[in-house]
Amino acid sequence: MPTVPPQQTRGGAPSGQPPAAPATAPRRTAWAEGVDRLKAAATTEPGRLRIIGAVLALLVVAFGATTAWQMTDRSAAADDVLHSSQPLSADAADIYRSLADANTAASSGFLAGGQETAAVRERYEKDIRTAADKLVTAAASTDPGSASADTIAKLNTLLPEYKGLIERARANNRQGYPLGGAYLRYANEKMQTEMLPAAEDLYTKENQRLRDDYDAATPYPWIAVALGVVALGALAWAQRRNYRRTNRVFNHGLLAATAASTVVLLWLVVGHTVARSGLNASYDQGVRSLNVLHDASIASLKARGSENLTLVSRGAETVNVGKQVEDKYDVDFQKQMKTLAGKLKAANVLASGDATGEAPLTKANGAMKEWLSRHTDARKQDDAGNYQGALDKIIGSKDDKPTGECFDAVDQSLDTALAHEQAQFKADATDGRAAMTGLVVGAAVLAVLAAAGALLGIGRRLSEYR
Repeated sequence: MPTVPPQQTRGGAPSGQPPAAPATAPRRTAWAEGVDRLKAAATTEPGRLRIIGAVLALLVVAFGATTAWQMTDRSAAADDVLHSSQPLSADAADIYRSLADANTAASSGFLAGGQETAAVRERYEKDIRTAADKLVTAAASTDPGSASADTIAKLNTLLPEYKGLIERARANNRQGYPLGGAYLRYANEKMQTEMLPAAEDLYTKENQRLRDDYDAATPYPWIAVALGVVALGALAWAQRRNYRRTNRVFNHGLLAATAASTVVLLWLVVGHTVARSGLNASYDQGVRSLNVLHDASIASLKARGSENLTLVSRGAETVNVGKQVEDKYDVDFQKQMKTLAGKLKAANVLASGDATGEAPLTKANGAMKEWLSRHTDARKQDDAGNYQGALDKIIGSKDDKPTGECFDAVDQSLDTALAHEQAQFKADATDGRAAMTGLVVGAAVLAVLAAAGALLGIGRRLSEYR
């Protein structure tokens, strides 16, 4: 049978089916509607003024907020340099020096045998206490689980082991047993191969932490500076536009906003430049000199320890130097003295022009040269078989002109130089940190005032259209 087409309704839809819904336009987004309203507002002067006011306020607030953010980070880093990382770096250096000096004092006391003086014994005990106290301080300021914390824990374990070996060496030495020398050499080996490398590693880590804090404190806040320039440029443009339309030279609100923004920008640039200069000076004239002086002091301590051990070992430990067999400890002595000479020369270069800093270095250099001369005489006595004569020239009385007298002069001179450089660092770093004082809060407050001034200035113009 032929198919009968469905009947059509008046609206064009087949009979029996609902009519199709009329097509509707897609709903516009809030963003699109906002853009349209903004375009519509921009066609009138009041609308344009409102947009200008909003943009000016936003720029000024963004400038103030960015300034506060960037200077907060730099101020915190400068605080860390002054009160945290540099003191910790100094503590790490003191740990190293205390351990090396304790080792030197132990060998000096051993050479004296039953005549070990109370001063030498007290020096050893003081060094051990200093190292232990500094380790406690460092542990309290170090993040748990960090590499520095592991190094500190290792030193805390090794320190009592070393003390035990020294006490055994002393006990045997007092009774005249040769085993005492073996214990002392074993203690020295533990100090040289385990404890001092660990202390040096801690010192290196804390120095890197200090360098990182300097790197965070000194870069220029370019983002804040750029926003400040843009904000001032926008304010200048708005005032010029206002002048061209009204022939009024000043708009008090915009003028106040410009003045406040200018103060913030100048404060930011000048304050950070002064702070950067102070911090850089504290590093170049303080930290660098301190590092060199610490190295010189350590070299001096190691040299003294090796000099003592040359007599303790009595040729028991040797090394090949070219085709000759040399005493192991005397070879190390010569190596450390060369290091000391190089570090003193570098310290003199860094202290150039500073009479107060140069004076102890000159004294240390003279004492070092005399030390080398007296050491040569002592070695001649020992090589000739005159052990007592060599011993007298190493630890004897002042009448014998011992090398210990020269070592003490070097050590005291370096301590004086270290104290001077530490004071120089603190003064420069304090000046640098002080230049940032108030900048964060001042920038935030002035930015709010500048934004209010911009809005009031634009509001004054808007009132003329009402």
